[in-house]
Amino acid sequence: MKTPNFSAYHIRKWYLQIEDTLANETGALADGEPVRKFVLAACLHNPFAGQFVEDLSAVIDASPDLGHEFARRIKEAVQGQEIQSYGKACLVGSAGEYEHGNAFLTNPAANPVREGVGGGKSWVPSTGKRGGVGTTIDIPLAHKDALYVRSHYDSVSAQFNDGPNADEVIIIWAFATRGRLHARLGGLAASDVKGQDGLV
Repeated sequence: MKTPNFSAYHIRKWYLQIEDTLANETGALADGEPVRKFVLAACLHNPFAGQFVEDLSAVIDASPDLGHEFARRIKEAVQGQEIQSYGKACLVGSAGEYEHGNAFLTNPAANPVREGVGGGKSWVPSTGKRGGVGTTIDIPLAHKDALYVRSHYDSVSAQFNDGPNADEVIIIWAFATRGRLHARLGGLAASDVKGQDGLV
C-alpha cells in the first residue's frame, strides 16, 4: 500500500479538461450559449490491485471525502456557471478489476458531488473499463435533475497521457452547462424539469 496523502487514498495526480463547443458538426452556430464541458479526474493507487478481495469497504467507506474534494474542485472550475448535466466513469489499470473502480463511484462518493453542483435528483450515468496509459474513455452525460431530457443525452471523451499505471485507477467526473447544440428530438425540455421527480 502506498502512503495515503488524501484521506485513506494515495492520489498521484489530478486532471482538469475544459472544452467549449461553439458550433455543431455541420457548422450551425450555437443556439444560445456554447456547450462547456468539464472533465475532472483523480489518478489513485488501487489498494486491491493484483488480488481478489471480497470486501471493498476500505475504498467505499472513505469515498465521501473524495466526493467532497471533487465537489470543491468542480465548483472552483465552473466559476459560478450553472451545471445542467453530469456523468462519471472509472479507468482501471491492468492489475485491477473493473469492480475496484466502481467501488470509488457508489452513492457515498456521488452524493457530495450532487450537492456541490446544486443538487441532482437523477441518478448519475456511469461507465468504465480497464486500460493502460493513454486509454481513451467516453463519459456519458445526462440531465442532473431528470433522466429523460433527450437534449442532454451526450458524452465527452478523455485521455490521460500518464495513467493509469497497472496498480492505479482513474476516477472521472464530467459536467456540462447545457444540452447538445440544436437538439431537436422532442421529449421533456430542460425548462420543464423544475419541481419534477428526477426519474420522470
